Amino acid sequence: MALIVQKYGGSSVADAEKIKSIARRIAAARDEGNQVVVVVSAMGDTTDELINLAYQIDSCPSDRELDVLLSTGEIVSSTLLAMALKTLGYAAISLSGAQAGIRTDAAHSRARILGIDPGRVVRELEKGKIVIVAGFQGITDEMDITTLGRGGSDTTAVALAVSLGAGVCQIYTDVDGIYTADPRLVPEARSLDEMGYEEMLELATYGARVMHPRAVELGEIYKVPILVASSFTDSSGTLIHGGASMEIRNKVTGIAHDPNVAKITVVGVPDRPGIASSIFEPLAKADISVDTIVQNASIHNITDLTFTVAKSDLDRAMEVVRPIAGSINARQCASDSKLGKVSIIGTGMQNTPGYAARMFSALSEQGINIQLITTSEIRITCIIDEARVEEAVRALHKAFELEQAE
Repeated sequence: MALIVQKYGGSSVADAEKIKSIARRIAAARDEGNQVVVVVSAMGDTTDELINLAYQIDSCPSDRELDVLLSTGEIVSSTLLAMALKTLGYAAISLSGAQAGIRTDAAHSRARILGIDPGRVVRELEKGKIVIVAGFQGITDEMDITTLGRGGSDTTAVALAVSLGAGVCQIYTDVDGIYTADPRLVPEARSLDEMGYEEMLELATYGARVMHPRAVELGEIYKVPILVASSFTDSSGTLIHGGASMEIRNKVTGIAHDPNVAKITVVGVPDRPGIASSIFEPLAKADISVDTIVQNASIHNITDLTFTVAKSDLDRAMEVVRPIAGSINARQCASDSKLGKVSIIGTGMQNTPGYAARMFSALSEQGINIQLITTSEIRITCIIDEARVEEAVRALHKAFELEQAE
């Protein structure tokens, strides 16, 4: 008897009829002789609605109380799904994150899973039950409820698959799998049959919203295959795993994009040891992630330092950086909030000449100016005008002929 972990997103459990449909899908997996553990997100837009409600009550709600409130969304969907399974004649039980043994640190709204005690889940499985776990949440050693942040239910599912020794973690969503680009922008985009962990991690980090990077990281570390498929169709989906096709013809697998980019430039920075640390350490303490960093060549021991942050973090980042810029006698601290990024991603690009040139040429032909460039072994990212991001995605998808199957 195989053990599988399934996860269903908010759109999959958005109303009673969809919950009943998901229950039938889960029942079918149980009928095949599998032990089934299911992780669910909150119904539809429940999380956003709860956040809005909280801010109507308190303009600055405490992180602890907000986490308790938001955790209720997944509790609702998990209990309703358990009820739906029972009406079909299947033994099922819903568990909160705490009841499922998910232990986290105390960083409310962005907690990290420290460990999972799967004892309760295993006992329920041994009783022949389908176990429904509320995603996105856990509990601290002090018994405080925490939430895991955006994509938290994906992380819950993969972490449970790891702790239970499941053969696969199945992520069911409202798309047929991982595409070569966002099909809403590129109608010719193809759904991929398989993808390596590293490529998926880069796609997730640099704009693809189908999976959260933390979930992919867990899958890679513990070698748990992850299937991403539609909860509304019978498509085979995309299998994310450690294998890679040997010497594939087109090294670019997909195009990722993200319009949520802002740039900060500290002009006239003294070029001496410790300056970068004096800027980036306070940003880290303020829980602001920095992406691309570029420092110009020094002239007369003076340089300019540019970096990007999420657009939603720009105001807080400027509050941190402005006084530091003054203290180090920088000439100016400027920002630009109307940027986005577009990336080409694929294993093997680094060792195959011509991909960067092809990318830059495709953007140049569309008159798209590149402001910053950053790379990894399997990714090239360009920071461009936000208004040109969608056009850039289409141009790059065509330039690398991603509409054509290998």
